[in-house]
Amino acid sequence: MFDPSAYKRPSDEEISESLSGSEIYITQNGGTEPPFDNEYDSEFGRGIFVDKVTGEPLFLSQDKYNSHCGWPAFSRPLDPNAMVYLEDRSLPITRIEVRSRVGNTHLGHVFYGDSWSPTRARYCMNSASLRFIPVEDMETEGYGHLVHLVGEKKEMWRSPFSDDVGRI
Repeated sequence: MFDPSAYKRPSDEEISESLSGSEIYITQNGGTEPPFDNEYDSEFGRGIFVDKVTGEPLFLSQDKYNSHCGWPAFSRPLDPNAMVYLEDRSLPITRIEVRSRVGNTHLGHVFYGDSWSPTRARYCMNSASLRFIPVEDMETEGYGHLVHLVGEKKEMWRSPFSDDVGRI
């Protein structure tokens, strides 16, 4: 969908200077931030989410939904080719780790069969790996060519499975 050569992975020294200790732990060492205590779990504004390390576009705001897992959840990536999928056996269950194509940034994990997701896939991401760019800032931040992809504000909906309210 877009040219990955427009983005580059900074040197390890540049990464250490631009990220906090916890962001380095998460993005470079495969860590996980606490659930419900992160920057973007409750962010439902219009815009895009990019790789915090390289700026590569990863997710559109209209694909973010409330999965009730405590981390930002997306039903699909902006460009499936921007994701690298690896088997993760660090827990007793096997998971699928998601990393960014250009930065090799640990983003989180993808799970399949999520009843909250319109695609049944839940890209459960770490806020520390992402940067949100509101639609009104996309032009000045260099993402004007993607503004046409950002959908309208999401309407609230009531889940057929419970009394919880989510976003689609």
